[in-house]
Amino acid sequence: MIEILLGEIEKAVHVEQHEKELIAGLFHEKKYSKGDYFLKESDVCRHVGFVISGVMRYYINDDGEEKTYGFAKESDFVCNNESFLPQQPSRQIIQALEDCTLLIVGYNDLQTFYTSLKNGERFGRIVIEQVFVKTLQGLNSFYTDSPELRYQKFVKEYPDLLQRIPQYYIASYVGVKPQSLSRIRSRNTSRK
Repeated sequence: MIEILLGEIEKAVHVEQHEKELIAGLFHEKKYSKGDYFLKESDVCRHVGFVISGVMRYYINDDGEEKTYGFAKESDFVCNNESFLPQQPSRQIIQALEDCTLLIVGYNDLQTFYTSLKNGERFGRIVIEQVFVKTLQGLNSFYTDSPELRYQKFVKEYPDLLQRIPQYYIASYVGVKPQSLSRIRSRNTSRK
C-alpha cells in the first residue's frame, strides 16, 4: 500500500530511498467501515489521510440539513485543512461512504515529513495549492454555474462515482433536491 502513496508523491517530487523508508514509518494503515467518521463536527482534525480504497464524503450540517461539498476517492488525500493546520475544532464532517482503507499521518509526523525530506515542504505546498484551487473552483461554480452545469462537471470529474454513491449525495453536491437531479440526469441522458 505504501507503494501507491510513494507513487503519488513521486509524481510531484523526487524521493530518495532512505526518505521512502522514513515515509513508510510515518504513515499508518487505518480502516473505516461504511458510515464511520474520519472527522466529526467539533473535533479537531488530527490526521491527513491518503485513500487506498473507498470513498469519503465532505459535508457540513446546516441546521440539520447535510450539505455535501466534496468527495475523496482512491489516490486522493483527505483532510480538513481549516481544522488541521491551526489544530482547531472543525465545522466540517468527513465520513466513509464505503468501507475504506487509508494511510494516515498525524500532525507532528507530517511536520517531520516536511522537515526531513529534501522535497517534503515542496510536496506539501503543491498539495495545498491543488486543494486551494479546487476549493476556489467549487465556490465559483456554486455561485455562477447552473445546477445542470455543476452536474456535468461532477460527471466529468468523478465518472467512476456515479454508481458508487447515493444519488441524494450527488444532488446535495450539485445543490438541488433529488427530484431535480433526476430531471437533470434525464435531460443529460437524452442529449447523448
